[in-house]
Amino acid sequence: MSKPVKKVGILTAGGLAPCLSSAIGYLIDEYSRVAPQIEIIGYVNGYMGLLKGQSITITPAVRKNALFMTEHGGSPIGNSRVKLTNIKDCIKRGLVKEGQDPQQVAADQLVKDGVDVLHTIGGDDTNTAAADLAAFLARNNYGLTVVGLPKTIDNDVIPIRQSLGAWTAADEGARFFANVVKENTANPRMLIVHEVMGRNCGWLTAATAAAYRKLLDGLHYLPEFGLTRDREEVHAVYVPEMAFDAKAEAARLRKVMDKNDCVNIFVSEGACLESIIAELEAKGEEVPRDAFGHARLDKVNVGNWFAKQFGDMLGAEKTMVQKSGYYSRAAAPNAKDKALIQACAKKGVECALAGVGGVIGEDENKNNELRAIEFPRIKGGKPFDIATPWFKDLLMAIGQPEGATVSVKH
Repeated sequence: MSKPVKKVGILTAGGLAPCLSSAIGYLIDEYSRVAPQIEIIGYVNGYMGLLKGQSITITPAVRKNALFMTEHGGSPIGNSRVKLTNIKDCIKRGLVKEGQDPQQVAADQLVKDGVDVLHTIGGDDTNTAAADLAAFLARNNYGLTVVGLPKTIDNDVIPIRQSLGAWTAADEGARFFANVVKENTANPRMLIVHEVMGRNCGWLTAATAAAYRKLLDGLHYLPEFGLTRDREEVHAVYVPEMAFDAKAEAARLRKVMDKNDCVNIFVSEGACLESIIAELEAKGEEVPRDAFGHARLDKVNVGNWFAKQFGDMLGAEKTMVQKSGYYSRAAAPNAKDKALIQACAKKGVECALAGVGGVIGEDENKNNELRAIEFPRIKGGKPFDIATPWFKDLLMAIGQPEGATVSVKH
């Protein structure tokens, strides 16, 4: 039987997603409803605040109006990218002193604060860090429960069916491009590259393209006066799981350009990433990496690479690269995401009070049951299944051949 929970800590970490503020709000509301005596604090800027001992106490006023947070994007308590097992980076950033173990510092701070349950809201990096911390706490008999919530717009956490905020990010990216696409009327032979977030997984790019095409379904056109759907259509979608023949695709898209005076491409920020990195390093350029060892995608700039590769081959007079990531990930969640976030928050509180740790999600290996998935089973980089019917239908609708999707990375 688990010990009574007297105090709960909450932190958000990693990049933003349209679920962080809402997840905090739903957690606070649920605790206030089922166990109002429990004290709640929020660590400022994620694991950084935990290491520094910086936290905010959830007051009665905040409890009363906790659901106001579901109207907002971002995180009211702030995020950061900190890996507790990367001791060198933590020392470099002044988060711990030389000779200190960040996990020990974090654990001691949780004990000092009297925290019985720690809720971590983040993606695979955040929750693998939580897994490491949970294992450290267990090995050292700290008796603290860690319960994570799966945040990532990439929707690539194994074995979770749907991560929080991803549906909203796709819808917001579609709305973003609905305005950007009109730039093809500002110049003849325009190539527009819409770069969508997704380092290892193409789900968000594919879902954004599908959501955008649904927006097009609701519009009227006037082809007699040049207002056609063909000019606003998605003409190609490239994701990390795909392999394609650039010359063959360029030949196909050149015909689209000749017919419509424009081409619109949706591309994941991780598409062809390894090839681009290899190309840069072959030139002697160093590709900077973050604390988790990931290549800095803003430095690699996949969208620009695609624009350069296709621009000349399509005879484009002008190319434009637009990135919807920061726009879409900072949004407040839509109704579909809110329902999932609330369900996960309720299950998270239930598990926390029962002393059951893990990451709350619909477990694909257990018939999509909503449960606390064991930390050792949580991994990032789940590939998007490019053979999924709705994606194959999308490719068929835009005239992109099956031959452009010939391999899946595992």
